[in-house]
Amino acid sequence: MTTSAEAGQGTPSGYRILNEADLRNHLAGTPAVAARLGGPAERWSITEVGDGNLNLVFIVKGSSGGLAVKQALPYVRLVGESWPLPLSRAHFEHLALTHQGRLAPGLVPAIVHHDHALALTAMELLEPHIIMRKGLVAGTIYPAFVDHITTFMARTLFFSSDLALSAAEKKEAIASFAGNHALCKITEDLIFTDPYRIAEQNRWTTPWLDAAAADIRADLDLHVAISRLKLKFLSSAETLIHGDLHTGSIMVTDAETKVIDPEFGFYGPMGFDVGAVLANLLMAYFASAGHEQSPGDRAAFESWVLSTVDQVWSEFARKFVALWRSEATGDAYPSSLFPGEAGAARLERERQVYVARLFQDAVGFAAAKIIRRILGLAHNIDFELIEDTRLRATCEARALRLARTLMVETASFTSIEAVTKAARELRHWQPGFD
Repeated sequence: MTTSAEAGQGTPSGYRILNEADLRNHLAGTPAVAARLGGPAERWSITEVGDGNLNLVFIVKGSSGGLAVKQALPYVRLVGESWPLPLSRAHFEHLALTHQGRLAPGLVPAIVHHDHALALTAMELLEPHIIMRKGLVAGTIYPAFVDHITTFMARTLFFSSDLALSAAEKKEAIASFAGNHALCKITEDLIFTDPYRIAEQNRWTTPWLDAAAADIRADLDLHVAISRLKLKFLSSAETLIHGDLHTGSIMVTDAETKVIDPEFGFYGPMGFDVGAVLANLLMAYFASAGHEQSPGDRAAFESWVLSTVDQVWSEFARKFVALWRSEATGDAYPSSLFPGEAGAARLERERQVYVARLFQDAVGFAAAKIIRRILGLAHNIDFELIEDTRLRATCEARALRLARTLMVETASFTSIEAVTKAARELRHWQPGFD
């Protein structure tokens, strides 16, 4: 078994960036993969489709089936070799996928093969699934999404926490992901620091958002708020989080939802994952005004998105608390301290306090995720595909205005309905660009 320490030690012996011929030969020599694909290897189709920020992704198809094959690069693909990145992230992604597959079966792709030396994982090919973000840009409604994503979050976050694990199990689990600090560093810089200062890789829709970017760099109340969130991200090892749970890391059909790409996984604050989902839905809502030419009824779509924001939180909270009531085998809140009816009632009140605190965390992290996607390095196609730059900036300015309020005035948002009400009120707000 590869330990966390070993996984973080430089480039594995035998690593090379695979081209099509190399990949074909490697897969042909792996019995489980060859059996899954079927037919002679020379007839397999191999297409590199990676459009993310970090990795190579190949779709491989044979006569019997297909696979998605992901290989980590020793640098950030979005930037190039000037930004080196440890290949160990493939190890942590494999570890996280294995863990999530056990806790939330059917909601992550099945792993068929993992090669540590090549930093490569072959997994179930998700077809006809599409990246959820692309569907949201097109105005598509996904009726099964709320149930699936809330089940995924409730189960993975609860069962990796002190509410379900003994102290010893939790500490060992933390240690197994402790080496993933390079990817945590990306989050720490790109989400919690760079958008609030002058940073070489920041970008935004200029000239329209120049003033907004400058205001955020000068906003000390916002700087305090984001620093508190960063401290929580650095220090609060509550549970194993996905770490990058946006609509680009979710693949969907009308009936299925699959969560992919947990390479940023580590033990961090629960609210980070929940906030990421809420943030990406809110950005889809604000970006919708820039996609009027897309098919479908945009008003109905926008109503569905805000309803989905409400339901994602309420259903997650309901499922999480239900697990706490029935599956609390961890060392936190020992049942012996809450005997009888009075103890049960007091513990139930404490559950509600816990969830209310978690909601406040999620609201703050959602705001941070919105700001980074508009002013930082890596942006969303929700906004980026709006060709009219002034219209794009208008949509982004509305999202920024909401995010600033959510982060600085978090305590005033005591329900998810208050969040969606604030978003709805900003839908037609016009920033003063002239």
